[in-house]
Amino acid sequence: MNAHAMYNAVENQDHDDLVVNNAKLVKRIAFHLMNRLPPSVQAEDLIQAGMIGLIDAARNYDPSQGASFETYAGIRVRGAMLDEIRRSDWTPRSVHRKSREAAEVIRRFEQRVGRDANDAEVAAELGISLQAYHQILTESTSAHIFSFDQPDEQTGEPIALPKSDEVTPVENMENDSFQEALAKCIKNLPERESLVMSLYYDEDLNLREIGEILGVSESRVCQIHGQALVRLRARLSEWTQPDE
Repeated sequence: MNAHAMYNAVENQDHDDLVVNNAKLVKRIAFHLMNRLPPSVQAEDLIQAGMIGLIDAARNYDPSQGASFETYAGIRVRGAMLDEIRRSDWTPRSVHRKSREAAEVIRRFEQRVGRDANDAEVAAELGISLQAYHQILTESTSAHIFSFDQPDEQTGEPIALPKSDEVTPVENMENDSFQEALAKCIKNLPERESLVMSLYYDEDLNLREIGEILGVSESRVCQIHGQALVRLRARLSEWTQPDE
């Protein structure tokens, strides 16, 4: 075996060792994400995508960059799982439709009365029971596992921002403007909704943990989170609705 072949053999063994020694990381990230996903999402699918991300991380890891392999791999594994979720989109279309309808009701109500609409008022405007509206909020929470990103022009659903390095100045301006509008809308949410959003997305707490902090049930936190998402959709209607 020549020197080049020996080097490749050693390098490949190092890659294999990184994958084997960090396989538990994939499961840990998968089950952490499962806490935020609807029951229809299978852990096995996330783990399979995560393993591909782990293998890719082992091949591309450069220790000279300063980050530990676990930190670097964790980012790549989680990204691979989120990509799989986006590709598969387990959410029924009816959930998106009901969420849009609720957002439109909130938008019209708040324009008409000049204040935040509460759960009972939205349910009344929709002509459904409060229980039925809370079910919409719960389903909306399951559907929107990511923070709001740039909305798709055709469906109005949140999608990932472009990953390409070739971003035009116009796209940069639009993305910056959207993020600025989003930040302003989150700041102006009702206090409890704003707190839930902060704990969920900034502090990375799950719904049960947030419930313990607020002194309410996990299901109630799910409803508050869903209400915040629907309200944000309503207040960002110029971004979340496709052009006519």
